[in-house]
Amino acid sequence: MKKSIGIIPARYASTRFPGKPLIDIAGKSMIQRVYEQAMQSNLDKVIVATDNARIYQAVQNFGGTVVMTGLHENGTSRCIEAYLKETTTYDILVNIQGDEPFIAPSQINSILSAFNVPDTPIATLAKQIDNLDDLLSPNVVKVVFSTPIAAGIHNALYFSRSPIPFVRDLPQEAWLTQQHFYKHIGLYAFSRSFLLKTYPNLASGQLEAIEKLEQLAWLEHNQSIRILKTDYEAPNIDTPEDLNKALAWLKSNC
Repeated sequence: MKKSIGIIPARYASTRFPGKPLIDIAGKSMIQRVYEQAMQSNLDKVIVATDNARIYQAVQNFGGTVVMTGLHENGTSRCIEAYLKETTTYDILVNIQGDEPFIAPSQINSILSAFNVPDTPIATLAKQIDNLDDLLSPNVVKVVFSTPIAAGIHNALYFSRSPIPFVRDLPQEAWLTQQHFYKHIGLYAFSRSFLLKTYPNLASGQLEAIEKLEQLAWLEHNQSIRILKTDYEAPNIDTPEDLNKALAWLKSNC
């Protein structure tokens, strides 16, 4: 039986929303809500990884497990440092975004199932796009993937900020009526082998530099990324404006 650990990277110095892991969401901090949702999944352990003393203390105050890390450019490298400090005996690491306080435990369980396929290094989620604004927005990452390699599990072919595939013979307003498009849901899981042996030796990629998407470097270096579909997408919080939307979402979904 493979053992799994969920790590929630949390930094205080967000440029768009400083201190957002500690913002109050209906009586609980955002980081507490993320942690509690993750604890309801099938993960064997959940920890927070942070470089900030205030976040560290807040997690301890609500009874969570937390690891102090150094400064990092991205959440993946922060998770790896925490993974190395905590233990490397877990077979799967799930990188849980610290700005998604309503993440569904079932999504975490779904992504873990990808590792039933042999030699899976990375797994993530995709949701069908249902509106043209998301399809055309460069802030919404799109993904195309293969036919299933196992029940409900696909291989990613490409990620892009542009609409993919491009429907040449139809006007944009008709695309969604004729073609399924998928957005990337940024929940990642990694195998122990990928984290310890492959990731540290991966160079940056040309496609990654162009689109500013780290996962393209993994594809460029021949790493398979398993894709599982999900129908659920809760609001994430990147800005103060997002907080108001999240509070409204919480009120309507209680």
